[in-house]
Amino acid sequence: MKQYERLFAFLMGYFIYSLIEIINRGYTHWTMSLTGGVVLMLLYAVNTRSRMTLMKSCFIGALLITSVELTVGIFDNLIMHWNVWDYSGMPMNFLGQICPLFSCCWFMLCIPAYFLCRMMRRRLSQQ
Repeated sequence: MKQYERLFAFLMGYFIYSLIEIINRGYTHWTMSLTGGVVLMLLYAVNTRSRMTLMKSCFIGALLITSVELTVGIFDNLIMHWNVWDYSGMPMNFLGQICPLFSCCWFMLCIPAYFLCRMMRRRLSQQ
């Protein structure tokens, strides 16, 4: 994967995730924008593998996103006390930072991400 592909994937994730958060919550936090960029960059790396199926991609993607969410949540919410989100009221949450419901949401979000990454790869590989 070339450097400009990583940068493009990061920027797409940065803006798309920010937009999703603003539409759903009315606002976003700058660390969530960065997190969205990192996540799409990782998903791009996963989804551009030739043998990656949609279901495998969604499963791996949900695990990746949940892991990144836990890492960022520990820093943002538990260490820095920025209170960006709080899942402590959700069933089976872990430290109020991740929960099964949102992991399922991430699985579903990986469906359009799979196709977006494939499309990006086709377009970027032509250059």
